[in-house]
Formats: sequence, structure tokens, C-alpha cells
Amino acid sequence: MKHAVGSLVRARGRDWVVLPESEEDLVVLRPLGGTDLEVAGVLTSIESVEPASFALPSTKDLGDLRSARMLTDALKLGFRSSAGPFRSFGQLGFEPRPYQLVPLMMALRLDPVRLLIADDVGVGKTCEALMICAELLAQGEIKRVCVLTPPHLAVQWQEEMATKFGLQAEVVLASTAAALERGCRTGETLFDRYPITIVSTDFIKADRRRSEFLRSAPEMIVVDEAHTVAADTRLRSSRHQRHQLIEELTRERHRHLILVTATPHSGNEGAFRSLLALLNEEFLDLPEDLSGDRNRRLREQVAHHLVQRRRANLIHYLGDTQFPARQSKEAPYHLSEDYQTLLNQVLNYARAQTSEGHSGLGSGTRTNEAWANRLRWWSALALLRAIASSPAAGAATLRRRAQTQEITNPEDAERISRQRVLDLFGDDEDAQVDEELGVLTDVGEDTAFSVQQRKLHELAKLADSCQGDRDAKLILVVEEVHRLLADGFSPIIFCRFIATAEYVAAELASRLRGVEVRAVTGNIPSSERASIVDELAEHPRRVLVATDCLSEGINLQDYFNAVIHYDLSWNPTRHEQREGRVDRFGQTSPEVRVVTCYGSDNRIDGLVMNVLLRKHESIRNSLGISIPVPGDPNTVVETLIRGVLSQGEQLGQGTQLTLEGLGPSEAELAEAWNASAKREEALRSVFAQNTLSPDIVAQELTELRQAIGTVADLRRFTRDALVSEGVSVNNDEPMVVHLANASTAIRDLAHGARELSFRFGSPPRDPRERVASRVEPFITGLGAWVLDSALDHAGPAARASVRRTPSVKQLTVLVVARLRFELTTRVSQLLAEDVLVAGFGAEIVDNRRIVPTWIPPDESLNLLDAESSGNVGESQADEFLNLVLDNYQNGWETGLRERAELRGLALRESHLRVREASRTRGTVEVRLMLPLDLVGLYVLLPGNLR
Repeated sequence: MKHAVGSLVRARGRDWVVLPESEEDLVVLRPLGGTDLEVAGVLTSIESVEPASFALPSTKDLGDLRSARMLTDALKLGFRSSAGPFRSFGQLGFEPRPYQLVPLMMALRLDPVRLLIADDVGVGKTCEALMICAELLAQGEIKRVCVLTPPHLAVQWQEEMATKFGLQAEVVLASTAAALERGCRTGETLFDRYPITIVSTDFIKADRRRSEFLRSAPEMIVVDEAHTVAADTRLRSSRHQRHQLIEELTRERHRHLILVTATPHSGNEGAFRSLLALLNEEFLDLPEDLSGDRNRRLREQVAHHLVQRRRANLIHYLGDTQFPARQSKEAPYHLSEDYQTLLNQVLNYARAQTSEGHSGLGSGTRTNEAWANRLRWWSALALLRAIASSPAAGAATLRRRAQTQEITNPEDAERISRQRVLDLFGDDEDAQVDEELGVLTDVGEDTAFSVQQRKLHELAKLADSCQGDRDAKLILVVEEVHRLLADGFSPIIFCRFIATAEYVAAELASRLRGVEVRAVTGNIPSSERASIVDELAEHPRRVLVATDCLSEGINLQDYFNAVIHYDLSWNPTRHEQREGRVDRFGQTSPEVRVVTCYGSDNRIDGLVMNVLLRKHESIRNSLGISIPVPGDPNTVVETLIRGVLSQGEQLGQGTQLTLEGLGPSEAELAEAWNASAKREEALRSVFAQNTLSPDIVAQELTELRQAIGTVADLRRFTRDALVSEGVSVNNDEPMVVHLANASTAIRDLAHGARELSFRFGSPPRDPRERVASRVEPFITGLGAWVLDSALDHAGPAARASVRRTPSVKQLTVLVVARLRFELTTRVSQLLAEDVLVAGFGAEIVDNRRIVPTWIPPDESLNLLDAESSGNVGESQADEFLNLVLDNYQNGWETGLRERAELRGLALRESHLRVREASRTRGTVEVRLMLPLDLVGLYVLLPGNLR
């Protein structure tokens, strides 16, 4: 190829850098100092591409001393292929926390990458997985990525990829696949056409899609909510489509796999080992007890593939990471007399329906009559849940129940009913069927409905009469919301039913003055929910009422810091998911509050609180982690509720039901749960991530920050560059930039906005605020403008300066040079960019010759912030600068090049170091591209030098 990678060329009237994607006749170029958005391909047979050189600074470039720092920051800001140990970090839209480097460094030591990321809820597992993908993409090791996820989480993954990693992904769901396929050429699959995809696991596992996916699946697969693909392969009946799909994908030995879950182990040893076996098939036969010296080698093997850390272990990891403190309280209420009457009448009705000819939810012959009886049980449970939720949900369910419905597939109807009633349904797309679960079913038998219909309509009217002031639960929540708002909190109220959420939102809106209240339910398309939340966030006093369609998928920590459980979930994990929307990294409030409402005289609430939720909370408080219900939680809950329906007491009596005689006793369940917690504690101790010491991570973190800068550097540069142009900027967080009097060039970067607001290092608290990052368009444009202006002898940053300063004791020269390196690995040819700040003391011999004495790198960097103590006359400044320039090629250029070569050696060493356990991936050759780009030259004079 005529033009080497990294060389400077001139085409189309400007200077460019040659990129590795270039071919013999097609040169791929990026403008000098430009961004990836400006990359262009030039056919050399049509357009001229000539070698170019970078002009040295001259007396036309003289300016003030602070330009050295500003120009250095602008250079770093423009790097996209950074020269640090991680190539992708120059393109990130956030600054990773130190602990988030650990999974990446582990992955780079594996070939192929087979990793289970099982950190706690809210610490950033999505970012940890995507950092690995972005790095392998930047290295050229992979070209395609596919994230397999539950469908309701797909949009969140897409937004994270776009905003934080600059990766544009297509979402493949049942509702989008056909449109995407229309863009494919003949014989081309979705995964050939679109290199980065986010795919519904349940959509792609179907036989029709599965075989095509297995043939054309990308080199990198990320599995979100990976616990849902676990299978106890020791029990044949437990194998399912999801697990088989992932297992078949891993048979391609070069394919990379990242599993992501906060709950890899739920007490089922076989299921846990089935996850580990996806990383290494030998892990399927691990002994159940991995303790002791005899198993040390096995533990070490697993530890190379598993990272599992508690939040408490990360707070002080290489600096402070702020996680909020969670303050939880229970809020009991007493049912009103009218509501007690309603509940007990509905309970009597449910008992009558479920006692005819069937014993309940147990197994039996699946005749039409048996199916009808089982479905009556689920229908009765749904009705009881709705009545306990709110009068509105109860009335809606009762009226729907007065209708009949033909059931064509009883088995599917029972499966869906079980998932709905027990809060096991992960996808909110079917949220509208909540009330339908209470509908009477017809599986072929003739039944007289007229008497029941009249009874149901009477109960519905009674439910209507219990709304408002007669609803003690509502009144309690109004009081709790008042208290939270008064204490400065913004709460989310989670409800089980759509009708309840809409009822609660309407009541709160009418009772709370000066407070904006909005409801988000499954009736609202998922694509519109985030915009509703953003609109609500513009109000300082706000309340969000939601169903569990928001318990996953949208992180709400930016605008909310309290959760109220209006309805108790029968699945403790769902409570943790709700609370995890606000209790996570990025929450700006030091404290989040959780309020759990329950009826103190409602026996179902009492059961769920005593047997499930309080035990779950106790274990979480003790261990700092959540442990799922041991065994089959469905069986536990079914046993509980069967007791409610089979006994004669009234629902509203104060005596709480126990499990004695109904199945597992409370003591037996508690014992099993404690044993599960102890196993989890032991596992976390065994698999604690000790393969990477903090010292190793700290070394790479230091090199990374030197290569691309920090958030503090970004803030300083943004403020200095704008202030130097007369733009009004405050110095607070957020940084507010007033552009009314800005120059045309600055206003153009803002696309006409008169005011911009940036958050540096903290999440936005208002939708109008922007996250300041290296890839934020305004800041990226500002860096490019500062650099381009300097090269045109204009703008706020000068390429040269001659100033007096107390920071030096002899004539000292500070050089800012841009370096380009060609990196050759086993799979690709890459370009890396770096900035070198080097200084030397200059001894003048015979009035014309300079003898340099190079100073240590740290001292050179400190001189970037040297304060000017006096000006130098124009003619004298010209004289000093010309003297330094005259001595460049035949003098100090050699020393500068030696320091650049040393930087190249350090770059190679860092690449090898972070990939040390991967012999093939670790191979890399680094070549410095010459000549060096001498961007800035700053002459510092001591105060007494003339």
C-alpha cells in the first residue's frame, strides 16, 4: 500500500491521517484532529492523495502560557483510538469506575472469552459486559455482537450501547424482525446484515428461527438475565429450549460468551453448574463442596471465568464509589368495615367455586372437568389478588368475570395463569390480561351463569363503593407520599394491576397540591414510557405510579429515590427488582427509602409478609445480597393460598395463617432458606475475585487516565476554552453555559441553543441536562475547534509561547507532540494515538546552540500548569522561539524521538500485560510513525533571565 497506516496525507484541500481499513486503491482517511464521523474513503484512481507534513510552530503562533494545557487537553479529547492499555476507552461516553475494569481485564486473559458476570444488582453489569464487547471490536478481534435478552429489556440495552459506547444496535423482536428482514439481500440473514443486534431470547429460540441463528450467529454472544437459561442437566426433564440454544452456540470453540446475572445460584446446584458448563463443559462435574486444599486448582479454574462481588466490597475499591443507603419500613393499615365485608364476600364466593368436585391445584387426570376445576382455582386467586390490590382492580375483575370465555388450549391457559398470579411473567406485553384472569372459563361444559353474573355485578358495585376515603390503603399511601415529599424524596409507587395504578394516580393527583403525578402501565407502549418519565422529571415535586412494567428495563435513579410497594408481590425477587430501579450506582441521593404497605388484618398479606418478604429482607440485610426462595417458590405460594381458600375463617380476621398441615412448615421453609443462604455465602467466598490484585488494576487505571484524561480534565478544558472566548460559564455542578454572546463558531456547535447544562461525573437530574463526556457532540466539537483554530494561527489555544514563570530556574522548553503508532496483532493492523509532553532545560552555547537536559516526565506534566509571572517583549519572544526551532532537527529532535520510542515500548508492554494469560491474543508489535507532529512549543524563562 502506497500510504502507510498512520501517515499524514493531503487530499480534498486538507490534511488527513491514513486509517488501517485502507486498501491499495481505496484510502480510508480521518481529518487531522477530526472525529470518526468525518472519516471518508478516497479512490486514488479518481482523487489525488499526496504525502503531507505537519508544520512546526512559528512566531505567528505565539500566545499565552495557559495554551499548553488547553492544547494538550484538546489533543487527548480528539483521540478515538487511544494508546492506553484499552483501545476503546477513547470512544466511551462515561468514565468507568475502577472496579468495572476487573471483568474487562479478566476477559482479555481468556481466549475465547467465556465469562460469567454476577455482580450485585445496581453496580453496572451491563456496562461491564459492553466494555468487553467494545474493546474486542476496537481491537478488530470481533466484527459482530449479539445480546440475547428478555424483550422488555431490549430498549435499555440499545440506549446503553448508543449513549455510552457509540454502538448502533438493531433490536430484533417478534414485532420488528419482519421489517428488518426486508432490508436483507438474497441469502443474507439479519445477523449478516446488522453487525450489532439485541435479540429476544424467547423469539430466537423457536425452531424456525433457531437453526438460522445457529448458522449465522455473531462471534460475540452476551446473555442477559442468564439465570433464565440455566438447566439442571442431571434431571432430564429440566432441559429447555433456552439452555439448549446457548449450549449449541458454545460448541463453536472460537465463539465468545458473556453471561450476565445478579442471581447465578438459587440453591439449585445442578442449575448453577449448568451455567458454569456453558463457560467450560468440565465445570458440569464440579464437586458440590469446593472447599479444601484438594479443590484449590478447581477453584482457581472457575475463578478465571467468574466475577461475583457484593456492593459493599466495591465502595472503597481504588477510590470511593457512592452507593445509596437503603432505609426500609413497613406501613400497615387496617381494612375499613366496608372493605372487610367486600373481601369476605369475595372469599366465600371463591371458596364455593373452588370446592366443587376438585381439591385445588394438585395434580390429577387432565379431563375437561379437571382442567375447568384447575382454571377455577387460578381464576379465584386472581380475583382475590385484584380485590386485595384496590377497589378499582377488584371491580374491573369482577365485571370481567361476569363474562364467559372459550378456552381452546387449557394447558396454555393454566401456564399463563400460573405465571400471572405468582408474578413470574417477565414480559409486560401481556399486562392487559390481568383482569382477564378472573374470567369464568368454559372448556366444553354447560353452566348456568345468570345467578353468578348477578352476584358478581353486586360485588362489583360494592367494590366501587369502597373507593376513595373508604379505602384505608389509599389513605395510608397518601400520608406516606406526603412525608416523602416533605423530606425531599421523589417516590415511585409500584402496583400489581393496571386498574390499581390508574386509580391511585388519579386519587393522588386530586389530593396532592403542587405535585405532578403520572402513571405508566403496560397499556402504554414501551417506546413511549421513557418520554413520560422524562416529562415528569421536569417537575421538582413529582410522583410516578407504575405497574411492574417499570420494575425492569428503565433505570430511574436519575429522577427518583424512593419506592412504595402498594401491592405485595408473591415473588420476593420482584420487590428487589423494583427497589433496584433507584437503589443503584448513579443515584445522587445518599439515601433511598422503601415503604412496604400491607393489611395488618388481611390474612393473605400476613402470609406473604411473614413467610416470604420478611425472611427475604432479613437475609439481604445480613449478607448484603438477596437469596431467592429455596426449592420451587411456586409450590410454597400455592400451598399458602390453598390454605386460605380451604379454611373457613374470614379473610379479614387478625389471626395469621401458618403453614402447619398444609405442606412445608414455616420452620422447614426457614431452615431451607437459611441453608441456601449459607451455601451462597460459601460460594461467594470460594469464587471471590482474587485473581487480579487491586495493584494491577491501579496500574492500568493510571495509564488509562494519562492516555485520555479524566473527568476533571474534561471539565477544566470545557470551562477554560469557553471562558477564553468570552462565554459566560458558572463553576457549579451542573455547569451552565450561556451562549447568547458567544461567537458564531461556538453557537454553531450548540446548534442554536442559547443555554447548555452539563453534568461532569454525576448523572443528570433534569432531562435538559447533558452528560459531559469525550463523545458528547458539543464538547467533542469544542475540542476539534480549539485544535483546528490553533493550526490556523487563531482561537483560544496558541501553539507557542514565551513567558516568564517562577516554576523554572533556567531556560526550559516544554514540547507537546502528537504520536501515532501502528499496532500489529494476530488479527488486525491498528492505529493508536497518544500525546507526549516532554521538557528539557536548555543550556545556550555560543549564543546559537542548545544543549538539552531532559527532565522527568512528571515534572514536564506539572509545567503545563506553570503560572506566568511576566511578559516578554515581542522581538525577544521571536528570538527565543527561533533559537529553539533552529536547534530542532540537528539537536533536541533526537531526544524527543527517543522519548516517543520509549512511549511505544510502554504501550506494547501494557498491551501484553493486560493480555498476559492469552498467548495468541497477547502478541502485538508497535511501530512509531515518523515524523512526529510537533503541536506545541512553549519556552519558559526564569524571572531573572534577559
